[in-house]
Amino acid sequence: MLDVFRITVPAFLIIALGFAAVRGGLFDKAETRVLGKFAVNIALPAMLLKVLTERPFVEILNVSYLSAYAAGSIAAFAAGIAYAHRVQKRPFQASVVYGMGVSQSNSAFIGYPIVAQVVGAPAGIALALCFVVENLLIMPLTLALAESSGGNGEKIHRVVIGTFSRLAKNPLIIAIVVGFTLSLMGIRLPSAVARATEILSASAGGVALFVIGGTLVGIKVRGMRRQMAQIVVGKLVFHPLFVLIALALVPPLAPELRIAAICFACMPMASMFPIIAQKFGQEELPAAALMAATITSFFSVSAVIWMLGPKLG
Repeated sequence: MLDVFRITVPAFLIIALGFAAVRGGLFDKAETRVLGKFAVNIALPAMLLKVLTERPFVEILNVSYLSAYAAGSIAAFAAGIAYAHRVQKRPFQASVVYGMGVSQSNSAFIGYPIVAQVVGAPAGIALALCFVVENLLIMPLTLALAESSGGNGEKIHRVVIGTFSRLAKNPLIIAIVVGFTLSLMGIRLPSAVARATEILSASAGGVALFVIGGTLVGIKVRGMRRQMAQIVVGKLVFHPLFVLIALALVPPLAPELRIAAICFACMPMASMFPIIAQKFGQEELPAAALMAATITSFFSVSAVIWMLGPKLG
């Protein structure tokens, strides 16, 4: 278990440092957003480009991984919507937001820094494939279904087109497309460019974790414990469980990728969860669930890595 804590404790210490820095006034919360932009628009794309161009195309475009992670995430998304709408009697729009919360991981900011320590270089490939599922499947579905509660078909059409138009300009998606293309063509980055991406990649994990800590400042959790706990359990327990089941139904994966898929699904929900929820008039509960899941994930992620320990050797 001490070996597990050597992986998870440093990551969550950096999150705590980010929280303390903003709470203590060393950084404004707005300043952490600037750091977040650097991580999302520069450091993480550089890391993805580096990883993808260093591997053969047949190795990085892993259909089994994509299928399992997509199936597990869609199952969690659908189960979340059904539970919120049928059991909790929430409006359909609120239920869709709930579904997003239990099915979309914070794979970049929290997941990658931890998973990279667990499985090494394959974590970058797994991250790119998770991004494909999260950004090209879960996010468009969330927006389209949430908008559908208004009954405006043309509006849904515009939302879907607008979502994919924005994704086409997203540096993370661009890095994945360019990385896949160069790998398919067998082209390696020039040494100077490769070295630059390596330097930027080294900053991605630490900056991302620090930003997560800063974003948690000011979030209140009072009066929502039961609903918050249900979302947290859905994300930290049922999402990885559905992915684990899906992994059993696809052709066998390399052990490192199998472990990466489970670990990424174990991460708390994406930091954009409250932002998307705010668009539909629901910010307080998603924000509280994000904070609770981030704190709780230290224990749940550590436990999962410990259980997977015998397979890591």
